[in-house]
Amino acid sequence: MNKRYLTLLTSGHFTIDIFQGALPAMLPFLIAERNLSYASAAALVFAANISSSIVQPLFGFYSDKLSMLWAMPVGLLFASVGLALAGILPSYWMIMLSVALSGIGIAAFHPEAARITNNISGDKKGTGVSTFSAGGNMGFAVGPVITTAIVLAAGLKGTLFLLIPAAAMCYIFFTQQSALGNYRQVSSAQSVGQSVTVKDEWGSFLKLLGTISCRSIIFFGFNTFLPLYWINVFGKSKAAGSTALSILIVTGAVSTLIAGRLADRFGHRKIIALGFTALIPLLFIFVHINNVTAATFMLIPIALALYAPFSPMVVYGQKYLPNHMGLASGVTLGLAVSVGGVFAPVLGWISDNYSIHAAISCLTVVPIIAAIIALFLPIPKIDLKDSGETEKLQEAAS
Repeated sequence: MNKRYLTLLTSGHFTIDIFQGALPAMLPFLIAERNLSYASAAALVFAANISSSIVQPLFGFYSDKLSMLWAMPVGLLFASVGLALAGILPSYWMIMLSVALSGIGIAAFHPEAARITNNISGDKKGTGVSTFSAGGNMGFAVGPVITTAIVLAAGLKGTLFLLIPAAAMCYIFFTQQSALGNYRQVSSAQSVGQSVTVKDEWGSFLKLLGTISCRSIIFFGFNTFLPLYWINVFGKSKAAGSTALSILIVTGAVSTLIAGRLADRFGHRKIIALGFTALIPLLFIFVHINNVTAATFMLIPIALALYAPFSPMVVYGQKYLPNHMGLASGVTLGLAVSVGGVFAPVLGWISDNYSIHAAISCLTVVPIIAAIIALFLPIPKIDLKDSGETEKLQEAAS
């Protein structure tokens, strides 16, 4: 494992996901200053994620065929400019186009970065991918805090300050493209110590997308509506709502790091199933809590369970499609993950017509579906080790 370049990729992931975390934090301010409905605000999340979900698998597809190292710095540039402009543009439709541009930038960055992360991680893919994923989670966590502080101090036009860290990271990635290029050509078989060609498992990959999509719906439901839940259900301030979201995501980042190491040791499928199973009672308890202090404490175990399956699912996606690792990364980090953003307007409609509490309550059924699917995920063929015994299955240390 090359820790230097893993740190670089993780830092890039941290920076670009600041802009994903920033958008939900902007929603209360946009609702107040632009007189948006909950459904209209949620549609902005939809726009950012639908643009990413459509384009990201394409970036992943071409990443398997062409060197697209440029996609990482260019993605950072588009993601930052699109989000920054959303704070100053005068009309709703211009804001929607701007956040869609940000989504395209996010789509460009992830497949190539995830592909290289897999290759440089050697035989500790769970650890490497979880570290990379935790960087993104921390970006999500810092994004709301930074954005809320800036907008409270300077108004929505203060989002332009978010261009500063992105510009610095763009420069670093441009200067390191040659070095990173040495790692992108490592074959999938070589990266896991296999000397034989392993066929792609498309059926298993589709099952995995079911679990990723379920997690995405829960994640984006909380990421979009948790600040508004704190404001409207508990009567707290916008800053308090942003803090609640940050608690969820910071704890989630810790969970991601822990889960990656546990997956390398005990098996990826066990961690995936355990996380979703634990979410079932946790979400049910959360929606029946009326005390804000108790609800805040509940965010910690919810985050641990919600984030634990993420990096093991990304690794499984890459292992199910070892010959199309870029496409697998693009889909697992893009198309399926963005299902939650596509579902956000539905939760917005429920919030407008019933209540935000009703919208969050609808999420309690989703982990049940995910847990059932997770129990039937097969071990990737690339993890089957032939030691002379017939059909002996064993979860490799990735």
